[in-house]
Amino acid sequence: MSEEKLRYSDEELEEFKTIILDKIEKAENDLTMLKEAFVNDLNNGTDDTSPTFKAFEEGSETMSKESNAQLAARQEKFLRDLRNALIRIENKTYGICRITGKLISKERLKAVPHATLSIEAKNMQQ
Repeated sequence: MSEEKLRYSDEELEEFKTIILDKIEKAENDLTMLKEAFVNDLNNGTDDTSPTFKAFEEGSETMSKESNAQLAARQEKFLRDLRNALIRIENKTYGICRITGKLISKERLKAVPHATLSIEAKNMQQ
């Protein structure tokens, strides 16, 4: 009779930590680019264009700014979730489903390292 694991080993947690730290670095770079694009959007004027084109360009610019703001907000949430996952690694609670209490599969955690729900729990929510 095999005993079900209650948590991931320290070696496995280190492996996940490496994955998460890599994702954090990439996400921070992406967030920096989004913020720079937003600042650049603020600095690009439409003074030299015809009134019709200017109105179209301003509308497009507004949509672009809103889109960048939404992307930046999503990226900040993603970073927060990844940092929370690091805390769970330090607490040795990483990879434990917050609904079922069972281990989340390694495959799922490698694909979504900030996951807090197993596929089973995710399906129960739907």
